[in-house]
Amino acid sequence: MMATDRDFDVIIIGAGAAGLSAALFTTREQLKTLLIERMTFGGQIANAEMIENYPGLTERIRGIDLAVNMLDQTKPYGLHTAFTEVEALQVEARPFVVSTAMGSYTGKVVILACGSSLKRLGVPGESAFEGRGVSYCATCDGDLFHNLEVGVIGGGDSAMDEALYLAELASKVTVVHRSDRLRATQVLQERALAHPKIAWRWHALVEDIEGEAQVERLRLKDVRTGEASLLPVAGVFIYVGLRPNTDFLQGVLPLDAGGHVLVNQRLETEIPGLYAAGDLRQYSARQVISAAGDGATAAFFASQQLRHAG
Repeated sequence: MMATDRDFDVIIIGAGAAGLSAALFTTREQLKTLLIERMTFGGQIANAEMIENYPGLTERIRGIDLAVNMLDQTKPYGLHTAFTEVEALQVEARPFVVSTAMGSYTGKVVILACGSSLKRLGVPGESAFEGRGVSYCATCDGDLFHNLEVGVIGGGDSAMDEALYLAELASKVTVVHRSDRLRATQVLQERALAHPKIAWRWHALVEDIEGEAQVERLRLKDVRTGEASLLPVAGVFIYVGLRPNTDFLQGVLPLDAGGHVLVNQRLETEIPGLYAAGDLRQYSARQVISAAGDGATAAFFASQQLRHAG
């Protein structure tokens, strides 16, 4: 249900795996809980074509379906939701005040579960061709590249997942990676390396994304020799890491050099009653299962704090 007033026991910012898990635990504790999300339920997992390493699920499941299942679990317990952008968090007094584009809400405790966003390459042509061949979501845009050649930038799990997905649509997928060793899990590496439609450009950096009306080629540089080369592609999918969604926390909380929130073993920040879970916290494993575990942990200790305060 939509939030009917502005005062809550718990406010959870972000509806990815961490936020949805936290919401399940706090609502089952009969704590009045508001879940704020700016885009769509599921966070990064909503973009995953398939998830196959979540314990207890013996069949592969689409990321969006897992997110819907997580949300559905909270419905019997009266979770309140608001779709809006968080603009500021005031922590000087209690209750906390969360300011959004739809007004302000108060919470006795706040769980930060804002997740992360895909990093950008930051090269010429990237912004200019976004939506015209540059994409950060193969499951969203892959259908546009049937029987065309595309590039995938990156060497982690997301890059391999999306390369494998695109290989079922495109005529050829070339993975561009700055070293000759992938970061992805071994299972994904083996699948990608064995796929007949996936080619590799090792030790390569993208220096420019070029074209006229649409992406037509990537300008690459060999990191060992400095040699330049061109890779003809109709599209490029970029997966070069994640950055935490903590811009609104600048000056509110100490952040590490990467913008991650510092927490203790209870996932509590230096401010009592303010917790952080999932990708935005320091040393997160950035996996859906660890994010869900973080959400449960933060919710458990938040619930304990509220009970003791009462």
